[in-house]
Amino acid sequence: MRIAGRRPVTALRDAVRWSDERLPPGVRSVAGLLLMAGGVLGFLPILGFWMLPLGLALVALDIPVLRRRLLNWLERAGADRERAR
Repeated sequence: MRIAGRRPVTALRDAVRWSDERLPPGVRSVAGLLLMAGGVLGFLPILGFWMLPLGLALVALDIPVLRRRLLNWLERAGADRERAR
């Protein structure tokens, strides 16, 4: 499965990095909640179920314990992918 020519974990990692660098914490949480709400309505044409994990990741960036776990998981997933090549 590919998202814009990239694997889903790579796309998620890039989105999380971008939001971590450019969005303030309050905006990240609101955007994450809106993405999760849109993900619940994923059966509609424009919205998709892809919005749910991205929203969870954005909200996790604002919770210290979850932030550490998310960033570690994304790092390990990227390292595993590099080793597989």
